[in-house]
Amino acid sequence: MVFSSLLFLFAFLAPQLLIYFLVRKTTARNIVLLTFSLIFYSWGGPRYLILLVGEAFVSWFIAREIGRSGFDKMKKRWLFMECLIMFGLLVVFKYLGFVCKNLQQLTGWPEIVPQIALPIGISFYTFQLVSYVVDVYRGEVKAQPRYWKVLLYASLFHQCIAGPIVRYKTVEEEIDHRSVTSADVAAGIRRFSIGLAKKAVLANGCAKLADTLAPEALNELTGASTAGLWLGMLFYMLFIYLDFSAYSDMAIGMGRMVGFHYLENFNYPYIAHSVQDFWRRWHISLSTFFRDYVYIPLGGNRKGQFRTILNMLVVWFLTGMWHGASWNFILWGLFYFVFLVIERLFLGKLLDKNRLTRGIGHVYTLIIVYFGWVLFRFTDTASLIEVLKGLFGVGHEWTSIEILSTLKNNMFFIAIALLSVVPLGKTLRSGIYKRAKKTESFGVLNIMYCIDALTPFVLIILAVLALVGESYNPFLYFRF
Repeated sequence: MVFSSLLFLFAFLAPQLLIYFLVRKTTARNIVLLTFSLIFYSWGGPRYLILLVGEAFVSWFIAREIGRSGFDKMKKRWLFMECLIMFGLLVVFKYLGFVCKNLQQLTGWPEIVPQIALPIGISFYTFQLVSYVVDVYRGEVKAQPRYWKVLLYASLFHQCIAGPIVRYKTVEEEIDHRSVTSADVAAGIRRFSIGLAKKAVLANGCAKLADTLAPEALNELTGASTAGLWLGMLFYMLFIYLDFSAYSDMAIGMGRMVGFHYLENFNYPYIAHSVQDFWRRWHISLSTFFRDYVYIPLGGNRKGQFRTILNMLVVWFLTGMWHGASWNFILWGLFYFVFLVIERLFLGKLLDKNRLTRGIGHVYTLIIVYFGWVLFRFTDTASLIEVLKGLFGVGHEWTSIEILSTLKNNMFFIAIALLSVVPLGKTLRSGIYKRAKKTESFGVLNIMYCIDALTPFVLIILAVLALVGESYNPFLYFRF
């Protein structure tokens, strides 16, 4: 079950909110959330619910023992046990097949590569549980005495599948004490509707165009034109942001509706002026996790230049691995490592000098990110080589009538998609509000209030129509 489905909207989310608001006490509301979260998670495979429940129990138990222990050595042993169990399970379920496949290619052993299905959301809830235990070890939060509340934290359906990675200290107080105001509900609905429309209308539309123009299959890539591949990868670049940020928008919105305030996960990364700035804006919860739980504990930048670069290498290797058990993801992580090191050594200071260099930096960053998504998209080495050749016109025709037709037929959609990845609308809205309040233009304010009130309904209707059938997508099929 995914957020952007009619089943989720009308058969899951609506009943969950109705029952949630029918009960009044926080404990009862938590039980409602936990029940629906476990139903949501088990939808894709009930057997993997045991893994989630088990990992939550282990983390609850170990955190409790760390909180009770008065000896640092014993606390370290418990923390080591937590990391061994949590990351051991993650390696088995996510990376064992990848490791065995590579061993087989190098040595011929093992004869049979194990085929293990990847449990949904295991990377997210594993990281969340480990961060909880580490924070208890550091004394930043108190160990939660009740197991079911740790399970609630790990399984909250808002963010269990696609993030953001929520730290326990962010929601610790709100698990036991939270109130939901009408302003919270309104803000949550607005944020959810933005994410839903972003996913159903824009991200899905970009995905279709990317698959058409820059397909992943090698036999289809060989017939693609250079212009088609460039345009297709542009659509993929738009898709990957719109899709991922849409899920974060919906998670933040659903959390807000029931009183949880999750932190932002994206901050318009395509306006970044450097690769470092891009990663301050892209998947913020993951970047800060690796910073706080890997980079800084390894020594950060406190032990000299060589050690700093080594620590960065570890972080970006793990960042690539986290995204998937495939060499292209590792290459993608190391690709960013190289440019981050270059920026750290000298380029970063040059890009920050003035407005001109920041503009140049913006172009440079978009080019780096664009080719980064090429590495990210193609898991097959032969397909990756073929698309790189095609992007530079080697062995491919430059353009075709179909490409020009695609551009013409989707011009309006492309414009909307491009505008959606920059903060233009947000800036205009806040600017109008600020000016209207300053000049006491109550007519303008009333119009803006009406627009804000109607926006969620319009976006939800557009999203539902897009989900019902492609023929109802008003942006993707607008013809000039």
